[in-house]
Amino acid sequence: MKLLFSEAAPDYTHYIFPYAIWALPEAEEQPHLFFEKGFLPSSKNLDRFYLCRSVRVALREFSPSSENRRVMRKCADISFQLIPRENFKFNDHWREFCLKYANIKFGNETMTTQRLDNLFNSKITSHLLLFRDDAAGRDVGLVTLFLEPPQVAQYYYAFYDLDYHRRNLGMFMMTAAVDSFAKEKFDCIYLGSCYSQNALYKTQFAGAEFFNGACWSRNLDELKYLIHRGTQPITQHLFEAEDYQHQFYDGDLGKLIGNSVFSLDLR
Repeated sequence: MKLLFSEAAPDYTHYIFPYAIWALPEAEEQPHLFFEKGFLPSSKNLDRFYLCRSVRVALREFSPSSENRRVMRKCADISFQLIPRENFKFNDHWREFCLKYANIKFGNETMTTQRLDNLFNSKITSHLLLFRDDAAGRDVGLVTLFLEPPQVAQYYYAFYDLDYHRRNLGMFMMTAAVDSFAKEKFDCIYLGSCYSQNALYKTQFAGAEFFNGACWSRNLDELKYLIHRGTQPITQHLFEAEDYQHQFYDGDLGKLIGNSVFSLDLR
């Protein structure tokens, strides 16, 4: 693994000199090594990863909660199937379906036809989950996935029929994926990043954890602290903040250091 530290905007007044951390695979290194250390793909060909506040579900710890089961019941008549990318025909029907969703949710031309076609023809999409309302005879949802069994399932882009929003179709699709890959004995499913209150829905699964820059944490109070902190003026690095150290690590930075997934031998 080669690491690059790409400079971001500095705050010289408070001696904050941030870097975006990129990781590039070396020969024979598989993607799961990067996911496990808090990285997510920044290239659709899986040749560059970025470190972030990633969220995953440790699937051996997952069992459906009452809320998960309620979500599943609301869409009990919707079926889904897992399909390898090479067996999926990304035709005009699906292209129009995805673009309609993207234009409404993300804004016109945020997801261009070229960008969408690239998504469906890159290594980052190894499989798809297709959702169908069999009674109505219509396709209602699609999720692009990257799978590296048994270590990694990445839930990447989801597109769905917004006419089904009152039935929480989007949440059903994610819940169905978590439940399905848990049954398939995957280690973890990665659900993207979490930097806002609006992204906290990704944590409503037993076994949910997030990457805090040193290690994976299941303390959702810590995650909410980080989200709130991001809305305030920041005058020091997170690990320098005494209130953070005391609230979550008993004032002992050594606990974070001891749990860190990173170790570098410079000899």
